[in-house]
Amino acid sequence: MNIGQASKASGVSTKMIRYYESIGLITQPLRTESGYRVYSDKEVHTLQFISRARDLGFSVDQMADLLALWRDRSRASADVKAIALQHIEALEEKARALQAMSHTLRHLADHCNGDDRPDCPIIEEFAEAAVTPAPKARLPRFGVVGTDPIAAGQA
Repeated sequence: MNIGQASKASGVSTKMIRYYESIGLITQPLRTESGYRVYSDKEVHTLQFISRARDLGFSVDQMADLLALWRDRSRASADVKAIALQHIEALEEKARALQAMSHTLRHLADHCNGDDRPDCPIIEEFAEAAVTPAPKARLPRFGVVGTDPIAAGQA
């Protein structure tokens, strides 16, 4: 099947398929004489595996590790479980950070009158932080620990 059909069958966009090929996450498929990619059922199955891992927030590096373990029939399930448990901890850390942000914003919104007056504790809090920035933990991008989504333009 061609890249469009592989994309539809796997749930992975053609752009991401090309990206995964370029970084070596998946092997380059065979090509026709005219240069079109031809995907086998096995390659589509690999793309489906990647799609599911992505849906669960695994990073590209983690997906590479999981793919290697999936292909290794002599793998120890403990190795797979270790990756999953590590990812769970990262997800839970992100959830705690999101919950803390939500509580802070809820508190500020609860103290804002929301009327026609210009006084607003939300704006005042942001303005105060702009003058005296305090060190704060950054919320990692989903699936990539240590990256700030706002600074990276992902939010």
